[in-house]
Amino acid sequence: MKPEHAPRRAIIRDWMALPPEQRRSPEQAAAFAARTTAARDFRCAGDRPARILAWLRPRTGRP
Repeated sequence: MKPEHAPRRAIIRDWMALPPEQRRSPEQAAAFAARTTAARDFRCAGDRPARILAWLRPRTGRP
């Protein structure tokens, strides 16, 4: 299992816990990723906000 698996699940759970109107746009996802990067520490190769955005992209814009 990748070391980022548990943080990934927790971050996605936090994202999905937001009301739908707060998780519709890519801009909202980017702001969430920036806040989350500052709040959570996990190992990741590369750009952490970009990694979080990749995790959130399939879940952005759902009604």
